[in-house]
Amino acid sequence: MIAVGIDIGSLSTKSAVMNNSGVILGYDVLLTGGNNRNSAEKTYKNVLEKAGLDEQEISTVVTTGYGRENVPFSHKQITEITCHARGMHFLFPDVRTILDIGGQDSKAIQIDEDCNVADFLMNDKCAAGCGRFLEIIARALGINLEDMGDISLEAKSAAKISNMCTVFAETEVVSLVAVGTPIPDIVKGVHESIADRAVSLIRAVGLKKPLGMSGGVAYNKGVVAFLEEKLDLKVVLSDYSQIVGAIGAACVGLNGG
Repeated sequence: MIAVGIDIGSLSTKSAVMNNSGVILGYDVLLTGGNNRNSAEKTYKNVLEKAGLDEQEISTVVTTGYGRENVPFSHKQITEITCHARGMHFLFPDVRTILDIGGQDSKAIQIDEDCNVADFLMNDKCAAGCGRFLEIIARALGINLEDMGDISLEAKSAAKISNMCTVFAETEVVSLVAVGTPIPDIVKGVHESIADRAVSLIRAVGLKKPLGMSGGVAYNKGVVAFLEEKLDLKVVLSDYSQIVGAIGAACVGLNGG
């Protein structure tokens, strides 16, 4: 049996293909763009090509994320909370709290040893503290999003970012540049602001260790470093952090629920 999980997010669409031996045969990540149905179809084609598979070999397709209902070839649609729990449990069975920082929302999820969701909280009122926020700040600073983690490690101190509203924070960052604040200090301050917001979410849902992180922001060394400092723990990370939801959706497909 082979299953494909597709996680259609606001900024990126992810897919993973797995067999019933628990082997990840391939994965794909692309920008969602303006049509989430097209992005789902494209990542499905991509991931099958990467895995060397034909559609006829796929037993089931499970979709998750905000665009999960808009995929005509999906056999099942599952909430992202469930899929992130399943995906993280597959990768790290000991993890009990999950922090997912996506493109435009953040989630803190507490799970038990059987992967049941005990509680969760979501911040989806604005993009502040999420991937889209980092993308806008990187553009305002004229740097690559992927370089932000390394740049923050060069900082001598963290600039104070008082606004977490994306629009006002961008204006504040531009003002800091204008008065000569070093870019690494600004980036470090942005990372600390994001970490502060995430820590509040985690503490509100209740932190049970270990803490695992999913979403593209998990690859940002600066944000992770602040989280570890503020929570006094080591964050559990994976090369698959961005596709945890897609892995979880595939797990649902393989296990029937």
